[in-house]
This record gives sequence, structure tokens and C-alpha cells, in this order.
Amino acid sequence: MPEISKRAASLGTENAFVVLAEVNALARQGRDIISFCIGQPDFPAPDNVQEAAIRAIKGGKHGYTPSAGIDELREAAARYMSGMRGGIPIRAEDVVVGAGAKPVIAYAILSTTDYGSGDEVIYPNPGFPIYESQILVNGAKPVPIHLHEARNFSFDPAELERLITPKTRLLILNYPHNPTGGLLSRKELEQIAAVLKNHPQVWIYADEIYSRLAYSGEFFSIAQVPGMYERVLISDGASKTWAMTGWRIGFTSNPVLAPLLTRWITNTDSCASHISQWAAVEAINGPQGAAQAMKQSFFERRDFIVGLLNQVPGVTCQVPGGAFYVWPNVTEACRRIGASDSEDFRKRLLNEAGVALLADIHFGTRVPGEGQHVRFSYAASKQAIEQGVGRMADFIRKNTKKAA
Repeated sequence: MPEISKRAASLGTENAFVVLAEVNALARQGRDIISFCIGQPDFPAPDNVQEAAIRAIKGGKHGYTPSAGIDELREAAARYMSGMRGGIPIRAEDVVVGAGAKPVIAYAILSTTDYGSGDEVIYPNPGFPIYESQILVNGAKPVPIHLHEARNFSFDPAELERLITPKTRLLILNYPHNPTGGLLSRKELEQIAAVLKNHPQVWIYADEIYSRLAYSGEFFSIAQVPGMYERVLISDGASKTWAMTGWRIGFTSNPVLAPLLTRWITNTDSCASHISQWAAVEAINGPQGAAQAMKQSFFERRDFIVGLLNQVPGVTCQVPGGAFYVWPNVTEACRRIGASDSEDFRKRLLNEAGVALLADIHFGTRVPGEGQHVRFSYAASKQAIEQGVGRMADFIRKNTKKAA
């Protein structure tokens, strides 16, 4: 039998989908599982977006589009991203439409680092697991920068200064953040930019897919800091704001890298879905009432789940600044039930209480001295949140007695 490549064998994954497979297997056995695993809105795409897709289908929008996307979407996305970011001068020709925002993570690494040369990419830890996976598989060196609970899950800019070397080529930032819900403030981003101004060889990949789901004041991008715009690859998309995860539409902007990203798309996907692109035009240009209603619902659920979690024995939970995730500390809960770590806690909670979460190790190596954490996606109904957190509390109380 022929062997597979070492590169393919080393390719990482997104554990949310691994755990989802566990959940589905238990559900097929008839188990009642409440899942908080997958980070996607639990709403349908807005009606006007669905209708735009139907019009596109009936209007014969079935073929290939230019690799960078249809002009109408590039123009709409340029206006949208500029308006969300203080009027920075994003032009339609700077925008590239992808089949979701995720592929651009790889394209950014491929466009800024050389395979096997020792080029380094700094990325947040904990963080979206595809960052580290794509850094490794594309032959760069992953350099994690640790996020700290005491800093609302941000990092010390002085630590960034220590990590940057002459081989650093790319810094990945994500705000609002998956998995913690942390939101970098304008002051923090200005401090980060001040560090980067001393290192002009470093590009910045700003993963801002949750930009419309920032709850603590107005969203601010590092691209808005004077002198940073041309170095920042802004990544946004339709998935989270308009509940279009399966439609696979991301849009990215950078005046220098746009032609390279377009070429990568030509080499891989050819183009994003023609139909989905027209739906995204309507999502951006059409009424925003549904998107605003979804944001308000997430905001209310955030406060609801944080309040409940802070009543669970052995659990503490900060109020996140955005997205739809909470990152409760379960160190004391693990001790109470005799769980060896957060992953042991997660497995027992799933199999014994029917509640599905993700553990901190699904998002990178555990940060030294930070204890044990799990991630809830609160893109779920209030009823599911109440029942799921209630089961978690009962599970801890019940097993504390056994462990005593």
C-alpha cells in the first residue's frame, strides 16, 4: 500500500467536529444530549437573504465567477468593512471573496512565509485550532502567545515584544475571540501596534469574523491604527453576522495581498459559490433587522449563561466582550469530582450527564498557571442553556459527594 505524506499525517483538525461526532453517536443510541459544541448561530439566514439566493438560482447564476468574487459583492464588502472600521480606505479591488473565511488562514500563511525556512507565525493560545494546524502543515514555525484570564483573555504587549524575532513573518489576532469571547480594546490594539512598528517585517492577520458581535462599545480594528492599514489582512464574512455558516462566504481585504489571495483561490476553489455570493450582496445591502435581532439575542444569552455558570459549584466565569462563547474556569469543579483535568471533566459530563462541551486542550496547549477551562457556545436557546447548566451543576454536586 502506498504511504501518505508526512504533511498529511501531521495535519490537525477542529475538535468541535470530532466531539460533534461523539454527540451524534450517543444521540443515535437514544441518549438525550444537550450540545454547546459548535460555534454557529442557531438562527436561519434572514428571509431576504434566502429569497436573494432563490432569485439567483432562477436567474441562472450557476456558473463560475471571477476568483476574487463578483464585482457587486466586492463593492458591497468594501463599503461594509470600511464602514465598520472607521472609514479606512478599503477599495473593491482590495477585497477577495472566499469560500468562507477559513481558507484565507492558509492563504495568509502561504503568502507571508516560506516552507521550511524557519519563518515564524505568532498566534493566540488558546485559539482557533486551525491557526496552529495551518502554520505547521505549511512549513512555518508556530509561536503561541498565551492569553490570560486576569487580562480578560488578552496578552501583555511586552510578551509580544519578547516573542518577535527576525524570523517572525505573521501575527494572528482574533477579536472578538474564539474560544474565550475576549475582545481586544482600542487601547490594547494601539499598544500592540506600537510594538509592531518596531518590526516592519511582520504582517498581521486580523481575524474579525465576529466583528458585528462585539458587546463592549464600538468595534475597533488594528487596521484603524495609523500606519497599520497596509500591513493588516482583514478577515470577515457572512457566517456569524447573518447566520450563513453553510453558505461559505468570507471576504478579506488587503491592498498588497489581494492579488496573491486571488491566485490561491484560482489554484484551489476556483471561486466561491455564485449563488451564495448574490445572497451575501443582499445580506450586506439589505435590511439589517434580523442581524441586529440575532446580536441582541446573543447578548441576552451571554448574560443569562454567565449568571447561571457563576452559581455552579466550583465554577467561575468572566463576562466575555463578544462572539457567542464563554470560557468558564472549572479548576475547582475538577478537584471536587476527582477529574484529572478539563478533558476528563468534559468526557464525564458528556457520558454521565448528557452535556457536550469542548475542553481547553481542544484550542491549544493549556496555558501554564491558568487552571482548567471549558468552552460553551451559547448559540443555543435559553431553555437549552438553563437545562444544560443545570445538569452540569447537578453532576458536580452528585459526584462531589462520591469523591468526598
